Amino acid sequence: MATKRNKLEFDSNGIKLAGLLESSDSNPVRAYALFAHCFTCSKDIAAASRISRALVALGYAVLRFDFTGLGNSDGDFSNTNFSSNVEDLVAAADFLRSEFRAPQLLIGHSLGGAAVLKAAAKIEEVTAIATIGAPFNAEHVSKQLDSDLEKISKEGEAEVDLAGRKFKIKKQFVDDIRNQQNDHIAKLRRALLILHSPVDETVNIAEAEKIYQQALHPKSFISLDKADHLLSRAEDSEYVAACISAWASRYLPPSQVTSTAASKVDKGQVLVMEHNKYFARDVQTDNHAWIADEPVSVGGHDLGPDPYEHLLAGLGACTSMTLRMYANHKKLALDDVDVVLSHQRSHAADCEDCEGQSKFVDVIERNITLKGDLTDAQRKRLLEIADRCPVHLTLENNPQIKTREV
Repeated sequence: MATKRNKLEFDSNGIKLAGLLESSDSNPVRAYALFAHCFTCSKDIAAASRISRALVALGYAVLRFDFTGLGNSDGDFSNTNFSSNVEDLVAAADFLRSEFRAPQLLIGHSLGGAAVLKAAAKIEEVTAIATIGAPFNAEHVSKQLDSDLEKISKEGEAEVDLAGRKFKIKKQFVDDIRNQQNDHIAKLRRALLILHSPVDETVNIAEAEKIYQQALHPKSFISLDKADHLLSRAEDSEYVAACISAWASRYLPPSQVTSTAASKVDKGQVLVMEHNKYFARDVQTDNHAWIADEPVSVGGHDLGPDPYEHLLAGLGACTSMTLRMYANHKKLALDDVDVVLSHQRSHAADCEDCEGQSKFVDVIERNITLKGDLTDAQRKRLLEIADRCPVHLTLENNPQIKTREV
């Protein structure tokens, strides 16, 4: 299954943050998830990438982004703190709500887990939260700063070494994590899944126990045996994604696709609704759903075929089905059939058959490949049958389109 990767930017407190939205290019989105990465990491850390891809394969669209001052996002990291991380998460959720669909699932890794627990109260659509190797409170980070805390306190800042990289940490950061309260965990009112490794050397599993004890039901715990804190092994990330997906399915509301199609779309009807405030649209029938969009070059997000591609697909599918039905009925040796279509607008003056005052004529070119041991007469007849497919006849019959407001 191919994955759509859309690079995005959104605003948080006047700062541009860089995000990446991943989704399937062929299947409808089951739910939107928002992923928060670990302390001083980025959206592109291996664990975040692998978990996102695995969730996309299971039907989710996942937005991960760089917190202020990290990765490709603007801003100065030294001026950020845990509270600003929470604000970044809320801004990301606001962006999804405005342009796509609000996140129903929050996922946080390490300090990102503590951040999603804090941010959940400000994102009302969230129904499920998963934390991975998360500390009970943000102050746990101070253990990584232990040798520099005195210098930070006296001088107001210090350059510290975190995972082999240098970061400037200011006193305001330390004050912020020390002032965080933890009563929000007992007030979540959302389903919570805690994933933690018993051999995590960065955040002890005792932190997971504290979160579990504070949280109210529904809550679940999964032990990530033998996994390290950063989920360095691909199989650990894939296991986490599978667990989150299976668990979240119990707590996420019925998908918008399923519930809306069942209630609004009768057999023979097609319903088209806004997927975002650009060009993406949810297309639904009584039993099926997919996305239509426009290419990025014209302002879309390329989440699905454009309207003319849908039109060509309808004609192509009908052509292929009609040829197969005829070949089976006549017991022809048609092994396979390919139909390739394209659309263009030509100047009417170039067309001898043009009538009326229109300056342009729409031309659909249909190229058919017939595979099998067929005679010339059979091939000729099949091409004649292609011109009799129902959609072809509809398009050539100048159908009347009646529009009314309901």
